[in-house]
Amino acid sequence: MDLRKLKTLIDLVAESDISELEVTEGEGKVRIVKSAPAQQGQMVMMQPQMQAMMQPGMSAPAAAPVAAAPAAPAAPAAIEGHVVKSPMVGTFYRAASPGSAPFADIGKNVNAGDTLCIIEAMKLLNEIESDFSGSIKQILVENGQPVEFGQPLFIIG
Repeated sequence: MDLRKLKTLIDLVAESDISELEVTEGEGKVRIVKSAPAQQGQMVMMQPQMQAMMQPGMSAPAAAPVAAAPAAPAAPAAIEGHVVKSPMVGTFYRAASPGSAPFADIGKNVNAGDTLCIIEAMKLLNEIESDFSGSIKQILVENGQPVEFGQPLFIIG
């Protein structure tokens, strides 16, 4: 299971009334438990490949995502402007083809209805249009990067 899926699962548990979630994918198994406010949260991730790689005296690699999770929500709070979010899961592309100019660049003025990017989902190219008029302040996703539903893509001011 990749880190993006794992982070999405952690966020799902944190934002919902779910107290425990266990997912089995192939031979890997992930269990996320939300503890009471008085206790510290703990996440255990065990995969056969990782167990074979572990040597005595080494700490579990699952400790890093738990420590990084509280810092992630702080970043979106600093964003000022209209956030354009991904309407689907897919691969983000800034231009229609590798040699073409990008649809949107930082500082470019866009109108509602202008194409900002393309998201490829299941071999279909979906043009994502701006729902706000203004200037592009930030592009939050790298070209060719996978995106999730509701993930912020652009900041328009």
